[in-house]
Amino acid sequence: MVSGAHFDPRFGPTVREIEAAGYAFEPGLAMHPESDAAADIALALGRGVQAFARAFGARRPDLLVLLGDRSEMLAPAVAALPFNIPQAHLYGGKVTEGAIDERVRHALTKMSHLHFVSCQAYAERVMQMGEEPWRVFNYGSPGLDRLHGRPRAAREALCRELDIDPAQPFLLVTFHPVTLEPAEQDGQVAALLQALEQSGFAVVATYPNADAGGLRIAAQLEAFAARHPQGVRLLRSAGSRLYADLMAHAAAMVGNSSSGIGEAPSFALPVVNIGSRQDGAIKAANVIDVGHVAADVLAGIRRATDAAFRAGLRGLRNPYGDGNAGARIAATLRDIPLDDRLLRKKFVDRPLHD
Repeated sequence: MVSGAHFDPRFGPTVREIEAAGYAFEPGLAMHPESDAAADIALALGRGVQAFARAFGARRPDLLVLLGDRSEMLAPAVAALPFNIPQAHLYGGKVTEGAIDERVRHALTKMSHLHFVSCQAYAERVMQMGEEPWRVFNYGSPGLDRLHGRPRAAREALCRELDIDPAQPFLLVTFHPVTLEPAEQDGQVAALLQALEQSGFAVVATYPNADAGGLRIAAQLEAFAARHPQGVRLLRSAGSRLYADLMAHAAAMVGNSSSGIGEAPSFALPVVNIGSRQDGAIKAANVIDVGHVAADVLAGIRRATDAAFRAGLRGLRNPYGDGNAGARIAATLRDIPLDDRLLRKKFVDRPLHD
């Protein structure tokens, strides 16, 4: 079932990648907002609930798997409630204090019957929310599965594809709205762009996500790319294959994307994590936290691209798993009985601590 920004031409549209991979999907679930204004995003969410309700009424699934914590994911979760459809949630228990995803994630946990988390600390958090331990499975992050055991493009081929100078190292930049700090957004992006300009590196940047304020960030990135036609490439959607190749060959990643927290450790890729969006997330030694001041971002870039720092990341273990989560999740979903025990959730009280 495909929805959200997958259908939005401003971000790809990435639904074409799903079609090209040969997957069929339920029609009529497009719900992307008309703009990135808060009201339009809320209205799109309402349309999504209606669309998923109609889909479930026409063909009720045995079980609904909810991927992640974006606000769009509330639409299928809410629509499934009256149908009493069992729900399995991926990526619960994480903390990201700077984004509304935090509240969405925990709401999905309480609406779900099974929980597939990406590390043990997140499993503990889900159980702390009153979930029964037998419902919680720590199999690691399924987002890592596509990274392991797949060949990566050579750096020269990647640079030809993006038309960038192979002799110049590049930074991979992904910056999303900090949805709890909308008034500071323009200044945050300006500081990022100032630091990138002063760094001397080429830049490969991706569009921000479809949160409120995302299109304004995209416009700032487009203007930045227009001012630096030789040294900046801006991608509406890198896609999973190209994004992984970029992580494999970048000098560092800069921004506030969860990919810097969850996926970059698998490449021992240094990450300059800006601001509060990922506050509370478990971070490996590749992550350098900095504030939104241009000088701090630039200092982070200098440290991340220092040869000694990169050398110190050799053999880095990703705290989010080994890249085999998908098969484990699939086996559990295949074997678990979809019975009354699964549907009747019990709240497990835990001792309170001072």
